[in-house]
Amino acid sequence: MTIEQLSPSAALVVVDVQNGFNHPEWGARNNPDAETNVGILLAEWRRTGRPIHHIHHHSKTPEGKFWPGTFGSTVKVEALPIKREPIHVKQVNSAFIGTSLERDLRDAGIDTVIVVGLTTNHCVSTTVRMAANLGFKTFIVRDATATFERAGIDGDVRPAAEVHASALSDLSGEFATVVRTAEVITAAVI
Repeated sequence: MTIEQLSPSAALVVVDVQNGFNHPEWGARNNPDAETNVGILLAEWRRTGRPIHHIHHHSKTPEGKFWPGTFGSTVKVEALPIKREPIHVKQVNSAFIGTSLERDLRDAGIDTVIVVGLTTNHCVSTTVRMAANLGFKTFIVRDATATFERAGIDGDVRPAAEVHASALSDLSGEFATVVRTAEVITAAVI
């Protein structure tokens, strides 16, 4: 699947671009421009009147970094929703579990989603996999996603860029088409 031209109904799904990911406990991160690229895509979607769905994570316990009402649960400035843009609040990795996202997309006749946000190997990946399994044409924007370093099962810490690339490789072809912000902007021109 290519991204040569996107229909006006293609939805941008913005996953967990929240301040809880600024916590130093996460470790080193890749792609410091991810949020900027999310903002660029949001601006283009708003300019062209395409649908946008925001996904926000809320922790299940007060110890979580995304507990409602804390700084960690607030949205980063680059991804702030505006009026009439739906916000789906989740407590698990997938944006489709415990939310109305699937129903809302189907009710609007949306068959294509472009997924951006944090983190590539967790909530973004889970959302992309489910979107594909539910039958949506799914794109993931590699430079509008990011993740953190992570210890492997052998205890060796894998750099964030490696974790990011591995997650994208696992999604590519089977679950989604991996694209860049510039490609999406070009395909969104109407």
